[in-house]
Amino acid sequence: MPTSHPAQLNEIVTMIMMTRPESMLDVGVGFGKFGFLAREYLELWGEEERYHDWKVRIDGIEVFEQYLTPVHEFIYDNIYLGDAAELLPGMADAVYDLLVMSDVLEHFTREQGEGVLRQCRRVSRNVLVSVPRNVAAQGAAFGNEHERHLSSWKEEDFQGEKPSFIYPNARSIIAYMGDDALRIAGLLQK
Repeated sequence: MPTSHPAQLNEIVTMIMMTRPESMLDVGVGFGKFGFLAREYLELWGEEERYHDWKVRIDGIEVFEQYLTPVHEFIYDNIYLGDAAELLPGMADAVYDLLVMSDVLEHFTREQGEGVLRQCRRVSRNVLVSVPRNVAAQGAAFGNEHERHLSSWKEEDFQGEKPSFIYPNARSIIAYMGDDALRIAGLLQK
């Protein structure tokens, strides 16, 4: 779906704000919620005269062009149309400070998803991923064949060579991996 359940919003937005990225890639922008919230809380929160004077680069990847609206054009600096599994390998190493991929990984087969996750870790210093704890059967939705659920994931799937942690959430596995993982985990414990 071009959206995700609201029970993870607070956690994800809090980690975006704590990371304070100068550049962010939103993989699977869908409705644009995380780009919109990142723009609001990284650019406008606590600022007085910054509307339209964006300092943070927020890019996105979206496979289904029909999800995009004029709001996306205002919020995102660039939106790359296509499959993340095909687009990410063409991007340079560590181009982004933070990559957010919420409720996207389960739409890839396990093998494809593992490759996408490796590419996410390569193109960004930090990766914030959420997947449903319980993946229900789902077919095409909104005329988008890419909405099918093809895999499920466990917490241990998000532990790798970079420091990582899982943020507790009843409905989602929310994993933060990368250079700032230990700092962000410490801030969340305060």
